[in-house]
Amino acid sequence: MKEPKIVESTERRMIGMQLKMSMSEDQTYKLFSTFMPRKKEIKSMTNDVYAIQVYDKESTFEDFGPKTIYTKWAAVEVNAEVQLPKAMEEFSIPSGTYAVFIHKGTIADFFQKTNPFIYGQWLPKSGYSLADRPHFQVMGEKYLGDNPASEEEVWVPID
Repeated sequence: MKEPKIVESTERRMIGMQLKMSMSEDQTYKLFSTFMPRKKEIKSMTNDVYAIQVYDKESTFEDFGPKTIYTKWAAVEVNAEVQLPKAMEEFSIPSGTYAVFIHKGTIADFFQKTNPFIYGQWLPKSGYSLADRPHFQVMGEKYLGDNPASEEEVWVPID
């Protein structure tokens, strides 16, 4: 896996849906199955879809495990003040520094290769620490779902 780009990101205004979950009780499919058909109701959006993970302030990297509860969002970025569609919410990703990795492959590849590389190899040697901001993935035009040729950006908040 390639080294990440270090990026200073501006604040991003998002509209989407959220669910509380853990890795052992993953509800990502349910969340996106509800959000994706309704995405077209959002005006002034960018084309990319985001998966956003928000962890409690009390959670630490060392404490994270399969049963750790977090909030996951399925969302799109908006570039204007817009009317919120029914059952959707607005969310803001604050500005800050991110390490941006490119994940290529399936969902299983993400958990077996990309995630261990980021948190087990790169981060401990990088000189950075995890920041208390949302983690997110950007699923742009190269995102093909659970396909070996799929690509997505993995944004990890760092200080």
